[in-house]
Amino acid sequence: MLPKRNSGDNELYTNREKRKKMTSYIADSAVFIMGNCGVDSSLLITVPSVADELKSRDSMLRFDLAKEEGLRVEWPEPEMVKEVRKKAEQTRDSEELSKTDLEILAKALEHRETAVLLTDDYAVQNVAVQLGIQVKPIAQKKIKDVLIWQKQCTGCKKTFDKGDECPICGSPLKKKRKRKLKGKGYRES
Repeated sequence: MLPKRNSGDNELYTNREKRKKMTSYIADSAVFIMGNCGVDSSLLITVPSVADELKSRDSMLRFDLAKEEGLRVEWPEPEMVKEVRKKAEQTRDSEELSKTDLEILAKALEHRETAVLLTDDYAVQNVAVQLGIQVKPIAQKKIKDVLIWQKQCTGCKKTFDKGDECPICGSPLKKKRKRKLKGKGYRES
């Protein structure tokens, strides 16, 4: 026989289930820097390293206020970080992504079914779309195409997957679009 629940338990259970089904928003540092995302703080999730990217007093204040209003600050799962790093290598965005970017993407990947990633960073958006994560920019436009990058030597014009200096002639390498992926547009949020 199951133990009896009081009505307060049912209400708590129902609220937990509602929260699971509600859309949550994974917040990049741009949310706190720009301060105009228009999302209830109790629906926001971020990673601890976002706080390290906040330099202005206003952005730090927005972050602290959001925490008081329910912002969840969580570490990403290591397996998710590995998966993000692997995808970033495939798209050649890995050189553009900071530790915080990788962690934000990993956290968004954990919540992929119920979350929207809030970011203005195009490299983050590019990888997110590849991972099936919904993206919503803060102040910039969304990416229109998913891109795969390569490096091209400014001297001999040979192309490489990565690096800063040409192994053939020693000239600097410049980032260049390798190709657009067909049928890989971003998901609307």
